[in-house]
Amino acid sequence: MNRFLNRSLGIGGTEIPLYAVILLLVEFARGAVLISFLPLYGKRELGLTLDAVGAAITAHYLTDTVLKMAIGYLLDRFSIRFVVMAGMIASIAGVVLLPFADVPWLFILAAAIYGIGISPIWIVCLTQVTEERRAAQMGFLYMIWLGGLGAGPIVCNIVMDHSSRAAYLMILSSVLLASVLSLFISGQQRSAVERVPLREQLPAMKQRLSQIRLLLPGMVLQTAGAGMLVTVLPTLATGRLGLTGAQYSLLLTAGGVFTLAGLVPFGKLSDRLRSFRRWFLVIGFFAVAAALYALAYASGLWLCIVIAALLGLSYAAVLPAWNALLAAYIPPGQQGLGWGLLSTVEGIGGMIGPVLGGLIASWRGEPFVVWISALLFGLIGVCYCFLPLAEAGKLDPK
Repeated sequence: MNRFLNRSLGIGGTEIPLYAVILLLVEFARGAVLISFLPLYGKRELGLTLDAVGAAITAHYLTDTVLKMAIGYLLDRFSIRFVVMAGMIASIAGVVLLPFADVPWLFILAAAIYGIGISPIWIVCLTQVTEERRAAQMGFLYMIWLGGLGAGPIVCNIVMDHSSRAAYLMILSSVLLASVLSLFISGQQRSAVERVPLREQLPAMKQRLSQIRLLLPGMVLQTAGAGMLVTVLPTLATGRLGLTGAQYSLLLTAGGVFTLAGLVPFGKLSDRLRSFRRWFLVIGFFAVAAALYALAYASGLWLCIVIAALLGLSYAAVLPAWNALLAAYIPPGQQGLGWGLLSTVEGIGGMIGPVLGGLIASWRGEPFVVWISALLFGLIGVCYCFLPLAEAGKLDPK
């Protein structure tokens, strides 16, 4: 498998194919748990209120986001296999606890423990990407991530129509299989790691954050803008746009397919045109803004599918170039802590976006949320036209 992926996708030279399979299983289980299993199982089988279910999902994202920085620090101190295995054990514990969580606090605790467990593998993938093929490799990893996250709830919904127990066993099996595969990860620590004390690493990361302080608002706004849409898109599609549930699923599928199809090609193109990476971001965010604005006024299934396809391609253009930009600000030898910190900053937007989208929708309606999100992405594109992004690769790594 390593050899096939290395040749066909140009991602070779590392253990990324193995990490990718583990990531696929982890994200498949995560998508199934958060989007499908927790809401349905918690309400139907355990008799919990939706407030408890919502608190559990929030607890999951909170622990996953906050602990990314701590896990990054552990990756700079221990072997990758040890950190990933410890995380997988926590994931198993969270899933095993779910059937017994018939009281809200235990249900929330189980989801939080599960959030702790899935944090390491994504940070591991980020630290193993090689600089000369960064955009292509990140395009591949994003494809794996989105594919697993999207397939999980679709399969889980189908299985749960027949048996909640079968859906639970499917999720547990995915986590167990990912745990078994993690045993094959190299037990050696990365040779590039410098054993720098935490008291020295934190000032270094503070200096880096100071150097990219102009990018920090954009990091939060990007994920917040996407999170706002999660809250309103289902009701926008079935209400204002008049789509059926099946048509809405087709719309999501179109966006996902075009995103997956574009990630690797755009990643390779970004690697070849490194001096033009800024324009991948600028054009990509402008295209996202335009597509969202058009979606708020769209009518008819096929027009919506075209807009969804444009959104998918735009997202695929942005992701690899954005990751390559952030990588320039990570100090060599501090990959784990650096990616953990930046992922935590981005995760803040992911936590506040859904809540903000719900509040705005209650105030002015779903289309207004889409307009606000489009405005945010457009402003981000304007900012990247003028921010000194080209200086990122020239920063003093010390």
